[in-house]
Amino acid sequence: MNASRLIDTHCHLDADEFSGIRDRVVLAALDAGIDQVIVPSVAARSFADTLAMRQRYGCLIAFGLHPLYYREHLDQHLAQLAERLAQDRPVAVGEIGLDAWQPGADMARQEVLFAEQLKLARRFDLPVILHLRRAQDRVLKYLRQIPVVGGIAHAFNGSEQQARAFIDLGFKLGFGGAMTYSGSQRIRRLAAELPFDSLVLETDAPDIRPAWATDAPNQPANLSRFAEELAQLRHISAQEVARQTRANALQALRLDENSLGRLHPAQVSP
Repeated sequence: MNASRLIDTHCHLDADEFSGIRDRVVLAALDAGIDQVIVPSVAARSFADTLAMRQRYGCLIAFGLHPLYYREHLDQHLAQLAERLAQDRPVAVGEIGLDAWQPGADMARQEVLFAEQLKLARRFDLPVILHLRRAQDRVLKYLRQIPVVGGIAHAFNGSEQQARAFIDLGFKLGFGGAMTYSGSQRIRRLAAELPFDSLVLETDAPDIRPAWATDAPNQPANLSRFAEELAQLRHISAQEVARQTRANALQALRLDENSLGRLHPAQVSP
């Protein structure tokens, strides 16, 4: 295994934006030095599509109910989630959390769903992949009330104090496309100064497009340039970024190289 190869810890490879080009997207990722991606689900309707990414490409997967789609999540979907966690061996519960970005969002409903999913993570002894847009402190409150075994705080954009609170609770922090914008000074400073063993790389493809490609869906192949960006911010080599962020991802998801598996070209029909 080449320790300089990268892990994309958050990639919605099953998204509609990749329909018809998914095989090429995976091949481009492999050519760019990415040998594994984590694909989190967003709703019960996407559980089968998420599982198909593992079957077709060898991705690692997570199952969860994304807070942005809280209007479509029914109580029965929590039971379906529990069934998936029991039967299909995901590496995490995700993408779960809270999102206070939209005006008028029903935070009470989001919080019920989040708390129940944290309980499922505890029940199945799984890490979680967190969504926390404009809701870092609320997410931290629930993590303290319903402790889990850690995981990844996806697309982290909070304060240094909040960052260290997540780290203290056993979480790694995801950095990606937002870090490539010169105007994202707080995010770039955190990427440069937070403990190196607390950082993981992610694309959130097809979302959070990088500064050099704002007119096209983000792709996992971009992760290699994100690694170079982080290397420049920390004044180290891209190889060292790959080595350390890989180790951090394995720790966050409680995996080792033997259980990590490898991304591969398509092997079964879509």
